[in-house]
Amino acid sequence: MVTFDVQTKELLRIVKIELNNDAVRTEAGAMYYMIGNIAMEAKAPSAGGFLKSLVSAESVVRPVYRGTGQLFLEPSYGDFTILELNGEEWILDRGAYYASEMSVDVGVVTNKAWSGMLSGEGFFQTKVSGRGKVIITSQGPLETIELNNSRLVVDGTFAVARTGNIEFKVEKATKGLFGTAISGEGLVNTFTGTGKVLIAPAGRRDAFFANQIKALQAQMASSKSS
Repeated sequence: MVTFDVQTKELLRIVKIELNNDAVRTEAGAMYYMIGNIAMEAKAPSAGGFLKSLVSAESVVRPVYRGTGQLFLEPSYGDFTILELNGEEWILDRGAYYASEMSVDVGVVTNKAWSGMLSGEGFFQTKVSGRGKVIITSQGPLETIELNNSRLVVDGTFAVARTGNIEFKVEKATKGLFGTAISGEGLVNTFTGTGKVLIAPAGRRDAFFANQIKALQAQMASSKSS
């Protein structure tokens, strides 16, 4: 049995995974340290998988940790969310996948060329499906938006995950080119259909500055305590 626990240490969050003669898959380079009788397995990718990784900037190898003990993943100033899959499919933002149970299938989905190029999401995104738990990482706590045959418009890369039945497109913010220019919004990401979209309070472009501020806060708190 695999148990996930998200712990908070000062301003950092860390994922603790308990393994009892079981296995878990993680993003490449996600391991922090492990205790117990745990072995890491990493299989060589297929030629197709390697090419997709070059285009998508996603990891080509996701190692598997098998055995009994405790596995700790790299801490972050952002948030970790445990997503429970019950037979459905989710599409994850680039870099959002962090770990999952072995009962979860991890693959890729191809975006339309126009949407992939202009949205910031890339041509390929990670797809998770099946049953089990998935750990996703984001810049802050996620908000769940429910769509019921409706449309969500997002200005930027704030959408971290969406259910597989949601259609994703890139569109102009307004109908006319002149209106788009004067609105200051330009192109927006749209999500249409029935399902769920998980939204983060900060996009990837804001992540560096947010982490720098949190690191400074941690340093100030440490200096006061000493």
